[in-house]
Amino acid sequence: MSVLKEIILANPRGFCAGVVRAIATVRLALEQYGPPIYVLHEIVHNKHVVQELEELGVVFMEELADIPRGAVCIFSAHGVSAAVELQAQGLGLLTIDATCPLVNSVHRMVEKYHAEGCDVLIIGHHRHPEVEGAAGRVVGRVHVIASEDEAVTVRVVDTERVAYVTQTTLSQNDITGIIQKLEQRFPAIRGPRSNVCYATQNRQNVVKELAQKADILLVVGSKSSSNSNRLREVGGRAGMTGYLIDDETDIRPEWLQGHERVGVTAGASAPERLVRGVVDWLQEYGATVITELPGKEEQVSFQPAVLEHELRITNKTNTDS
Repeated sequence: MSVLKEIILANPRGFCAGVVRAIATVRLALEQYGPPIYVLHEIVHNKHVVQELEELGVVFMEELADIPRGAVCIFSAHGVSAAVELQAQGLGLLTIDATCPLVNSVHRMVEKYHAEGCDVLIIGHHRHPEVEGAAGRVVGRVHVIASEDEAVTVRVVDTERVAYVTQTTLSQNDITGIIQKLEQRFPAIRGPRSNVCYATQNRQNVVKELAQKADILLVVGSKSSSNSNRLREVGGRAGMTGYLIDDETDIRPEWLQGHERVGVTAGASAPERLVRGVVDWLQEYGATVITELPGKEEQVSFQPAVLEHELRITNKTNTDS
């Protein structure tokens, strides 16, 4: 029986620029205002990141109304609806928007198409916070399409005025068939072909390359992370059995039996220290060679979000008190 010999590391892997920006925004807010700092939903979908920030004094909330009036509230990297922004203003919260700039670009497209009189179709997962935020940028004539069946049955007001956008953390395989169905039904439809972000696409491309070199795939990422789940699926379609793990404690030795080479990657919200923990575990299990793919260097970076409307909201709060 063959035994594990080699660990092949995907490159790029782990944090994308939007996640780096979101976490930096929270840490800067802690420095400026001190704890507690409130975040609406998880800042990114990774339980380790959330736990680390909680230890520093960050409080993650599911409802705006539960946040104390006048507190600092950060919107997560996934974005929020226009209604949430208005509600936060009405509650007197000091808001900081950590929405990924690439998600913000989808918001602008939704608003543009809607203003032009189109029914806007958002290709993505129902109830995912990014999709809910994008759909909530406008009122009426917006539809979430999660499958080819839904693409076939969606009803629009005017078949000549239809447009679509896509969730940024999907795979190309997720959207291709849906777009084809929509184009068949609505020949005049407009859209970007894909809003899948550069980091998501880069990580998926590397997983396809891993499939030519590794026997199985370990994806470091939380179960709630859309882009991490897509990496596992891409590996599966490329012929690798893949497992999604939060950290090395999730690894089961039986997965590795009979395999010589294991590929390791990480979703865009998984910190590098978790990858290192997995590598250490695999070395203790018996791997003696570590190979890192050359990969594509990512040079995109975003400045941390700044406090929005602070003076106006602070003055209003002082006036009301």
